[in-house]
Amino acid sequence: MLFVQYPPCSTCQKAKKWLDTQGLTYDTRHIKDQPPTYEELKAWHSASGLPLKRFFNTSGLLYKSLALKDRIPTMTQEEQLRLLASDGMLVKRPLIILDDRVLVGFREQEWQEALVR
Repeated sequence: MLFVQYPPCSTCQKAKKWLDTQGLTYDTRHIKDQPPTYEELKAWHSASGLPLKRFFNTSGLLYKSLALKDRIPTMTQEEQLRLLASDGMLVKRPLIILDDRVLVGFREQEWQEALVR
């Protein structure tokens, strides 16, 4: 399991604490230092079953400064993936990457169902 995070993010800290409390083992990746590639994002989007817009960090400063709320609806999926790959800070976090599933953002109930058997 890969835990993609931005360590200063309070939600990422909360998610990490939850993972540790559950006794789950995982590798970590700093989303700003090692942003996801276009290919990774494309695969993660497919595995997640979520709309691509859920991968955007809508509360981030970069998202707001680029006025993406208004731009994303008119962008193609290709353009959105390329934009997400251009800067890790645009990507919603934390992410959990499993072999067959991707979890975007920390929702304890969803994580409980997917990760604790």
